[in-house]
Amino acid sequence: MAYSHETVMQVEALTKVYPGDVTAVNNVSFTIQKGQMTAVLGPSGAGKSTLLRCMNRLISRTSGRVVINGRDITLCRGKALRQLRGDVGMVFQQFNLAPRLTVFENVLAGRLGHITHPVWFFASIFRKFNEREKEKAFQALRRVGIEHLAAKRADSLSGGQQQRVAIARTLAQEPSVILADEPVASLDPASSQRVLGILKKICDSRDIPVIVNLHQVDLAQQYANRILGIQGGSLVFDGPVTDFSMDIARRIYGTQFESAIFHQDHRKTAAA
Repeated sequence: MAYSHETVMQVEALTKVYPGDVTAVNNVSFTIQKGQMTAVLGPSGAGKSTLLRCMNRLISRTSGRVVINGRDITLCRGKALRQLRGDVGMVFQQFNLAPRLTVFENVLAGRLGHITHPVWFFASIFRKFNEREKEKAFQALRRVGIEHLAAKRADSLSGGQQQRVAIARTLAQEPSVILADEPVASLDPASSQRVLGILKKICDSRDIPVIVNLHQVDLAQQYANRILGIQGGSLVFDGPVTDFSMDIARRIYGTQFESAIFHQDHRKTAAA
């Protein structure tokens, strides 16, 4: 694949085989451009989460490579890997917050990769940050609309609010790309819309590409401008959301098609 100044990430022939000869990701290739919101759709067990975790080296791939800003993350080790991994923000389904810390302290954790001075790095271990880092964290909270919750403990918030804290922490990291693994799976429909709207706004306003694993086709059609369809670990569709049809959805989801089309509160309309 040719690398252009608009390309942030390249995934080339990525494959992950687990023990027992179980292929979770099978020879998947695609490129991600600036300002592009991409939804990864597929049934449970299709390999969506494994794909994202290979893309930021949370798990090691079996073969293939992932290139971020022209550098192959699959070849990096030690400090180089930590630095390059800082370019990839990750939003998880279960938020991964420190429950007893405040919202502000959780978001400040996203700044740790930017602290290079040994004095301030040691101070950060005791939750002491300089004014520049604090301002960056507060700006991130402001962008997701929860700056008024900065002093609250993370475990006192609703699920939707906690996911917004997780997004703010990722923003504070100042990544080149954001990966979101089923970020709305445990949220109610209203919170899901709010969280995906925030991710879409980040993508559009800050030119940061977002790759989000989703199960619901209607959410992908509403917020993404590109869809990747995964089935059995293989990429079976890659195109603009306008080219995605219900026939393609049926091919991707198979027996899980009905549960994937809409949120629960929309299924009566779908059946009509």
